[in-house]
Amino acid sequence: MRSKVDAGSRGSTGKKKLKAPPGGKVLQRLFAYLGERDPMLNDAVVMTLAVPKKARPAFGLTKKAMRSKFPKARTVPSRKAVPATRPFAAAFAKAAAALGSPGRRGSTKARKASKRSASAAVPAALASASWQFIGPSNIPNGQTYGTNSVSVIGRVSSIAVDPNNAAHLLLGAAGGGIWESTNTGGAWTARTDQMPSLAIGAIAFDPTAPSKVYAGSGEGNFYFNLGAGVYKSTDGGTTWSVLASAPFVGIGFFDLVVDPATPSILYAATNNGFYKSTNSGATWSQKRAVQCWDISVHPNGGSTELLVAFADGVFVSTNAGNTFSAVALPATPAGTWVRLAVDRVKASPDVAYVFGAVTPAPNNPPPPHLWRRAGTTWTKITALPAINPNSPWSGQAWYDWYVAASPTNTGQVFLGTIDIFRGTLSGTTWTFSNVSTQGNNSIHPDQHCLTFAPNNAQVIYAGSDGGIYRSANASAATVNWTPLNNGLGITEVEYLASDPNTWLWLMAGTQDNGTDRFNGPPTVWQQIAPGDGGDCGVNQLNPQIIYHSYYQMSLERSANKGTTWGSMGLPWPPTVASLFYPPVEVAGLTVGIAGASLMVTRNGIGPMTNVPLGLSAGEFPSAMKAIDANTLLIGTTAGRMLRLSWTTIWNKVQLATPAAKYISCITVDPSNAMRYWVTFSRVTGPAGLVFRSQNAGASWVNCTAGLPNIPMNSVVVDPANFQRVWVAGDVGVYETLNQGVSWAPFASGLPNAMAADLLLHAQDRKLICGTRNRGVWAIPV
Repeated sequence: MRSKVDAGSRGSTGKKKLKAPPGGKVLQRLFAYLGERDPMLNDAVVMTLAVPKKARPAFGLTKKAMRSKFPKARTVPSRKAVPATRPFAAAFAKAAAALGSPGRRGSTKARKASKRSASAAVPAALASASWQFIGPSNIPNGQTYGTNSVSVIGRVSSIAVDPNNAAHLLLGAAGGGIWESTNTGGAWTARTDQMPSLAIGAIAFDPTAPSKVYAGSGEGNFYFNLGAGVYKSTDGGTTWSVLASAPFVGIGFFDLVVDPATPSILYAATNNGFYKSTNSGATWSQKRAVQCWDISVHPNGGSTELLVAFADGVFVSTNAGNTFSAVALPATPAGTWVRLAVDRVKASPDVAYVFGAVTPAPNNPPPPHLWRRAGTTWTKITALPAINPNSPWSGQAWYDWYVAASPTNTGQVFLGTIDIFRGTLSGTTWTFSNVSTQGNNSIHPDQHCLTFAPNNAQVIYAGSDGGIYRSANASAATVNWTPLNNGLGITEVEYLASDPNTWLWLMAGTQDNGTDRFNGPPTVWQQIAPGDGGDCGVNQLNPQIIYHSYYQMSLERSANKGTTWGSMGLPWPPTVASLFYPPVEVAGLTVGIAGASLMVTRNGIGPMTNVPLGLSAGEFPSAMKAIDANTLLIGTTAGRMLRLSWTTIWNKVQLATPAAKYISCITVDPSNAMRYWVTFSRVTGPAGLVFRSQNAGASWVNCTAGLPNIPMNSVVVDPANFQRVWVAGDVGVYETLNQGVSWAPFASGLPNAMAADLLLHAQDRKLICGTRNRGVWAIPV
């Protein structure tokens, strides 16, 4: 979703239209996430997506990927083309299994914790030595593209409704696992916190026996590399186990379908092709090795007809997916498919829809296309809403896209894009209405899924970057929505900051759900800035003064803890290149944000001074830490370490390089300003994920032994015991009591989510962890 620094921003932000980042904001964020972990993952994206060449240099691509042209048929690279994907995912799954397995530290408590609703009230003080969820479990004032605010919580990738019980819902969060509700979304319980991966791409009930449910881990839209296989539940979604790891480790799901006529047959649409199982998901075979997005099965089963959307077009199978033939769509556009979706009317299965977008011309939104089949004849629908180049509803087709046909009405279809459009056929005329952005009755944009309630096509559930929303009047002139986000704990937290005087005041930068503020129980979290929340900081000398960023080189200041904000004067579009989320550091009145050069002020207000860093092309600061107001440490994507010291100007010294790869975090021992710690989030390249320096960066000791080979994202040192250090990884938190000689999981009660940031509140002795799609957790230390 656009923040108020984005192009074409709507709502009450009051900012003029500005230029979007090259390739689009969501694509830049995907590159940032994958590039931290392995550049080969970014190569795979470039080779399959129409990525503008000017958007490529910042992401550590190979020469082949840098030169890649838009492919004619968007097939996914073979497994040999992305060799790092599977070892990375295998290590991720292994680490998750170790944290959640019997006999390991905290595993029993973690299992018990996973059975409790994450919406439970936060205790006044954390008394037990176990991680406790502190929210958000609802963000009531989230941003829309309309004129209202609305409840938001995090990205929902899939929604399934029990065919025999309309009040029973299952929800898949992009990186937050599977959640269950038995009262139509009134309350939710996390059900998969200890599964190997919490990235969920698809959920499907067995329509003949709804106690059986299947889920595909690895979210095709974004977290495809976190695939750990197919999960199964035999009690309607309350408990889960891994049904089949192979061949899905490191693969993301877009769709998962149970054959209604032969429920032992399952079909899977993944970023690595179309797969089929004939034994209820125990084993799988790849039937077509082309990226697959969507599957529509005939109500009489796949032997009657399967319609499947691939990267090279729509294909049909009449033998349950064993072989396919291309579907000839009239007036098929030239270019490469960015995304294709397919669906049919359940009550009249010969009526079907195909909705797709093709590779755009440079700097233009992808043109969308819609077809309808009646009987055996496909017709192109040309009455789609106009595309505004400054605010294109099709601008993220690779990320948020679906078509959903009414199960009972042959003349009604829903198109999921940034917004939701409802198409209605009257005679031979189609009309389309935006039903998600409608003035003061709007919901969060960036749509990922839409599901109809059984036996009532007027009841729909929409999943987006903001959460889940329900409407009971899908055909009305104005579609009314009810948020069902209360009690979900699926916020994607990127960064944390705190008031030094109390751990019960926190600030978190989150993906697409703003920069949010927590004032302690029973106060709910509040959104204090819209859009994507980046790095943030608090003036420790005067905690009323806080700072937050959006993305790229944007920075705002508040003198009243986020009630109002003012710009720090950085130009937009930015004149200094940077990572998608550049590091921000606050040390009293010294405030900096680091891109290709450091933008810094020593008066807390500005203007900000541009300090050249002398980095190589494509190298950017990825971590920053203040030793004091006069001394800053900067780590880069190439493993370079810099120390900047203020005299009358900023003086730069290059330190020894611990490892020539992506530095994710730097911290300084509070008891010894000469002792530095750094973490790395890139698993490939030189060995080592955690390093310590005893001599202010002149040399480094590899302290990785005992840690799993997964990205490490953050590090903090106990100010009361310099031997005690914690690191946060892509699965879990780990502790050393001997300065990194050995490590042990520190995960009691913590879900197997990506731990993105750690914060130790020294006064209150609370360790706080921000996770991707499972919110914020705290533990007394």
